[in-house]
Amino acid sequence: MMKVTVTKSSLKTLKSGMLVVPFASGEIRKGAVRTLAALGFDKAVLKDFKGKAGDTLLLYPAGSGLRSQRVLLAGLGEASSVEDFRKAAHAAASRAVSLRASSAALDCSALASWSRSTGESPADLVEVLVDTFTGGGYCFDRLKSGKLEKDRKKKKDAAPAELKIRVNAGSMRDAREGAARGAIIAEARSLARDMVNLPGNLLTAEGIADTARKSAEKSGCKVTVFDRKQIEKLGMGGLLAVNKGSHNPPTFTILEYEPKGKPLATVALVGKGVTFDSGGISIKPSQGMDEMKCDMAGAAAVIGAIEAAARLELPLRIVTLVPATDNMPGGAAQTPGDVITTYSGITVEVGNTDAEGRLILADALSYAVGQYKPDAVIDLATLTGACIVALGHSVAGMFSNDDEFAGRIYEAGRRSSEKVWRMPLWEEYAELIKSEVADVHNTGGKGAGTITAAKFLEKFTDGHEMWAHIDIAGPAFTTKGTGGSYGGTGFGVRLLVDLLRAWK
Repeated sequence: MMKVTVTKSSLKTLKSGMLVVPFASGEIRKGAVRTLAALGFDKAVLKDFKGKAGDTLLLYPAGSGLRSQRVLLAGLGEASSVEDFRKAAHAAASRAVSLRASSAALDCSALASWSRSTGESPADLVEVLVDTFTGGGYCFDRLKSGKLEKDRKKKKDAAPAELKIRVNAGSMRDAREGAARGAIIAEARSLARDMVNLPGNLLTAEGIADTARKSAEKSGCKVTVFDRKQIEKLGMGGLLAVNKGSHNPPTFTILEYEPKGKPLATVALVGKGVTFDSGGISIKPSQGMDEMKCDMAGAAAVIGAIEAAARLELPLRIVTLVPATDNMPGGAAQTPGDVITTYSGITVEVGNTDAEGRLILADALSYAVGQYKPDAVIDLATLTGACIVALGHSVAGMFSNDDEFAGRIYEAGRRSSEKVWRMPLWEEYAELIKSEVADVHNTGGKGAGTITAAKFLEKFTDGHEMWAHIDIAGPAFTTKGTGGSYGGTGFGVRLLVDLLRAWK
């Protein structure tokens, strides 16, 4: 991970591979001119820089006495929202990676002014900048050997090893607090992204359990892993049915975080952990099937979220539950028409083996509600392609049986820039998943696929009064040719952390 430090050194003496100097669009004529003059640049360079959020202009010092190798002007737009700062930090990180800057320094000497213009605390703004800059420099290259490189000495694109946050003396305490929080969240998101980016042959259900154990060592959480025999003893028919065609055994992993004092509430986080989804007997088309390694992004998000929450010492009791398996069309695989009995005792007619995520979540939701009696339950899953049809790739679908809770999740999405949009849970949709031979059917026909999936999950919450389902099929993974960095995004970690720390 990128090392983050806070300093009050002057801009001239600050040593870095790239010095990032942010400006709001309204500061170009006055503040920017003065700052650039002090750094040895003529105001003429501003002809090519308007300060729009995300805009950048790269400058090279020449005999100015600067110790930084490059200066990057970063636009903040009106500097009136957190999103303006996210755009600036992400753009700066992208330039640092492409330039292979060994280190970066971010001038936050205007932190107090930024706080006034956004209404955010100085610490919160530094957190956003550190989290976003670190995330913008993320690169998954652990599986590359480098043996095919033509020039063995040529350095690959890589994030800076260190990010220095430069503030005035009076802002040191706020900046250190914000930088520490931002680094924790960024590290948790990187964990989630790494998990999603690993292929199914390298991250099996047992691999998810091992990752959870390592995360627990770092965060101090308690971890429990159920193997196949224990899952059979529990009677988790949904998880076992999906696993029937697999060579690899399933796991059911539970992480528990207890705060030091009396918790404000107990919150259960449930994440879908399908390490590779072929569709089973109802096999998927071959095009794009390689990207089905991302079908455990819900599991990755909730593991990352509890790690961050524990390290941030949030005053909540948090329980994370991850049912994990792959979904393969082996000779013993479940088949369409099968009827299975879930952990709750509810029977399910399997109309489509590619609607498998809801089967393993059904067991985990029932277990969470029955064993932990949580005040709130949230599940995250790359559940339906129908959600992408409805909302595209940048927004998650959100379902909840509690209006106030739904509003809090929406607000957390707005603040974290991991947006969600509420979808209906009206009872007429339950008619679509009625079965003639079992209690419920696992599919509801062609229409309203993401809604019928949510209605299915609702049946396994035992009437819990504060439950939310978040379908992250769209934003969890950036596919080739859609813009942005390819692979896992870590979507859900920041959303959940913002929701949890604003708990009332």
